[in-house]
Amino acid sequence: MERLGLLVGGGPAPGINGVIEAAVRESKSLGVRAIGLLDGFKWLSKGKTDYIRTLTLQDVEGIEHRGGSIIRTSRHNPTKSEEEMEHVLRSLKSLGIRYLITIGGDDTSHTARLLAERGKGTVSVAHVPKTIDNDLPLLSGVPTFGFETAREVGSELVRNLYEDAKTSPPRWYIVITMGRSAGFLGLSIALSGGAPLALIPEEFKEGTPLSEIIDIIVSSIKNRLSHGLDYGVAVISEGVAMKISPSDFEYIEKVGRDEHGNIKLAEVPLGSVLKEKVSEALSKEGIKMKLIHKDIGFELRCSPPNAFDREYTRRLGVGAAHFLIKRGGSGAMITIKDSEILPVPLEDIIDPVTGKTKVRRVDINGGYYRDILNLMR
Repeated sequence: MERLGLLVGGGPAPGINGVIEAAVRESKSLGVRAIGLLDGFKWLSKGKTDYIRTLTLQDVEGIEHRGGSIIRTSRHNPTKSEEEMEHVLRSLKSLGIRYLITIGGDDTSHTARLLAERGKGTVSVAHVPKTIDNDLPLLSGVPTFGFETAREVGSELVRNLYEDAKTSPPRWYIVITMGRSAGFLGLSIALSGGAPLALIPEEFKEGTPLSEIIDIIVSSIKNRLSHGLDYGVAVISEGVAMKISPSDFEYIEKVGRDEHGNIKLAEVPLGSVLKEKVSEALSKEGIKMKLIHKDIGFELRCSPPNAFDREYTRRLGVGAAHFLIKRGGSGAMITIKDSEILPVPLEDIIDPVTGKTKVRRVDINGGYYRDILNLMR
């Protein structure tokens, strides 16, 4: 019996188990056995083939309602080493994996593309795009799975903080959300949660003075005070930290990078620095305000998926398995267009500058951004 392997790369996102459940069901219906490859590429890249799990219908029954990943995940990056990429291909062959579904973000899709190119004739690869940041190059208006749940949970948290600030004034919360390169999550959480201010990476140039960001937050606080509102919430995407001039914000150079070369933004104390600097600026103007910083990120990643993401991910799982086994396809990202499954060639989403997967960003000249601005500040 042919085998289909499933693995997850990068950080968790609500809905991973929905993809797995549906892919297992579809592969079984097509006479193919499903194998869960534990911890992403971590063990395969070392040539170890005993970190696997056969997935039966009983194993996946009802898991689409759960957060997390039943086959876990890791950020291990085999593309850093030619030897590791060879280990991955040999491991897949040794396990009898004829079809491979990767679930992940831009880094995992890059690895999937390289595997599809090198494994022609031996392993067919389909990638299912996953990230709560919503920064993969899908069609306009089509979210990455996990985003809708993360937005829903995040907006509830922000709304609760807003009510707390309103109940115990004068008080502002400075909330840092995930969003390395794109501000979709922070912007949407702010709008849905009723926050009067959101700051996203796309609004700033490289080398922006820290004082410019402080001034924006202080101005928002003062503006609300002029209307008798001595409370509020500022939602700031973590990626803003990378736009601040290193001379003003040395932490970026100190926290190190992950397996894919990304700065470890979760370790950057952006919230505490902003709280301190904004507090100093307000004090100079004789304004008393209680400031509290909160990070919202890890709380979102393994939330149980909402109805949208449950349906969405199950369709993507079926679509990926069908594309590989029934249609004989390979080297594509599985998405949806006009309610129909659409395989997009991975080579079509390459950024010609970086050679990796393109990153979708908020269009700060578009109507979506403009409409949100009209409801804030």
